Amino acid sequence: MKKHEWREKTEEGETRLVTATRHAGKWQLQSRLKSEDEWTKFSTIELHDLETLHEVVARKYQRNRVPHEHLLEIEKLIAAQQS
Repeated sequence: MKKHEWREKTEEGETRLVTATRHAGKWQLQSRLKSEDEWTKFSTIELHDLETLHEVVARKYQRNRVPHEHLLEIEKLIAAQQS
């Protein structure tokens, strides 16, 4: 299992913690606000989160920390959401 994490600011100025994992060839995403304790799991990943995940994985790929296949999988998910 491979895990990728990032933080981003919401429109309200709160910090949103996001974790994307890849296990058995499937991507799953969960997030929570920094002020909350419970994680919210998403059955489908929104386009904004997929694009951010692509940026995170692309940076890791450039440093040889993830295989190119992971990047291609995310690009396919993005293309599927855009059509």
